[in-house]
Formats: sequence, structure tokens, C-alpha cells
Amino acid sequence: MTRKQKRLVIIGGGVTFIVAAVLLVMVAFSQAIAYFYVPGDLMKADLAPGTRIRLGGLVENGSLKRGEGMTITFSVTDTLDKVPVIYTGILPDLFREGQGVVAEGSFKEGSPVFVADTVLAKHDETYMPKDVADRLKAQGVNLGGKENIQ
Repeated sequence: MTRKQKRLVIIGGGVTFIVAAVLLVMVAFSQAIAYFYVPGDLMKADLAPGTRIRLGGLVENGSLKRGEGMTITFSVTDTLDKVPVIYTGILPDLFREGQGVVAEGSFKEGSPVFVADTVLAKHDETYMPKDVADRLKAQGVNLGGKENIQ
């Protein structure tokens, strides 16, 4: 092999390695993506069963029920539509009815029930995730004059 051929083999191997690494990273990211929806958006969305999403909105007043063990059911609403949620685990300390929440998980197959594996609650009196606040404001929800939304 000549010097020029060796150089081409090394460059070709390097380019192949870089392309393979980029493809692996793209596949890993596409599997980890969880799109954000509010209950009103879910009516328009065409989701395949088992698709991981983030569901955001307000915990509906009067919907929080504790089941056996650590199972909790509640509804997430954008004041127009609501989605029933089942969560098994320890809820954040600041989780309560009427407060902002983001739940991550998927829908039960053939059921309108959302099974959450992660629940996030707002961390102080003026915080709500920007996506949730923007979607709620777009639907005409009064957030109580909380202009310090981050």
C-alpha cells in the first residue's frame, strides 16, 4: 500500500466512525424525546399507544384521590378539557389541587387514562413551567395576575 492509500484508508475510517457516532446519538435522542401537550391539544393529536409525552396543566379541584399503597389518581385540566392521571409513587411536596403540574408518561392502551411515571409540581407561589403558562393563557385561563412566570 502506498502512502496515499494509507492516508485515504485512515480518513475513510475516521469519517465512518464519526457518521456512526452521529447516527447513534440521533437514535438515542429520538427515543428520549417526550413532546409536551395540554389536555386540549390531546383531542387534536394523533398519538400511538405507548407514546411518551409530557402532560401539563392544572390539577383539577376535587379530583385528587388516594388509592391503595402509593397509587394516586387526579385529573389534569386546562379548564376546557381534562385528562385522568394515575401515578404510583411519592408526589412532590408542593403538589396540590388547583396548582400547575407536568406529568410524564403514556396512555394506557385503549384507554383515556394517562399513566404517569414522573410528576413535577411548581416550586414556589409564582412559578409555572413556561409551556404550561403559555398554553393556559392562550386558552383564556386567568393565572391570577402571576406575571413572574418563568
